[in-house]
Amino acid sequence: MGLSPAAPTARKSLHGAPRKLPRIGGGTIRVLIADRQPVVRGGLRALFEGEDDITVAGEAADGHGAVAVAQEIRPDVALLGADLRGLDVVEVTRRIVDRRRRTGARVMILAEHDTDACLFTGLRAGASGFLVKNSEPADLVEAVRVIATGEALLSPSAARRLIAELASRPQPQLPRAEQLAQLTAREREVVSLLAMGMSDDELAARLTISPATAKTHVTRALCKLDVRNRAQLVAVAYQVGLSRPVDGRAPRATATARLALVAA
Repeated sequence: MGLSPAAPTARKSLHGAPRKLPRIGGGTIRVLIADRQPVVRGGLRALFEGEDDITVAGEAADGHGAVAVAQEIRPDVALLGADLRGLDVVEVTRRIVDRRRRTGARVMILAEHDTDACLFTGLRAGASGFLVKNSEPADLVEAVRVIATGEALLSPSAARRLIAELASRPQPQLPRAEQLAQLTAREREVVSLLAMGMSDDELAARLTISPATAKTHVTRALCKLDVRNRAQLVAVAYQVGLSRPVDGRAPRATATARLALVAA
């Protein structure tokens, strides 16, 4: 199922060479693995044991166990198999990310098949990531690191479907032509990159500006287009053509794109 560790020299990620991302608060990333199949749990454990910045803090074989262990150990990332027994993965996700339970964990769903039902319901429940079990080991490791920083990551096909879903949804109050005309060339560029999944820091690095300046451009675009938040800005960007997949490739889906699906 693509879960056995790969040699470091052979690893290749979704976005180029693998990189260790700075995590909020620093330290080792503590992972909870929940899957009905012992062989999958064992394969994932072996994969993460080869990384010096990730440790498996706990395991569970069913949904109720996943929730209980998450509350007990409070992992950074809960990696959930999509076919959990006892309590389905959507409800498990909802309970783990529920602020009242204070687990502090972010959820990544690992599915046998790349289906819309699991993708959309999982994201709406609060999942930060979605990959299939035949993903490359290096991509899975990178996804855990990305999610631990507070961002989100989807498989390329899931990201394409998320964009299509956002773009197809009716928006009763799209910006008027004169509002779009108010955007400067730099603001259009910022909105397009934001919709492609870039954080403020990534925008700043791409455009050679400070993160504060990047935030200012985003704020001005929000005001000019009369949208309430970044989630709506992402949805608007695709609906009015300010952003679209490049050469058929899906962008990385960050938390902003996930929130756009939930809020749209």
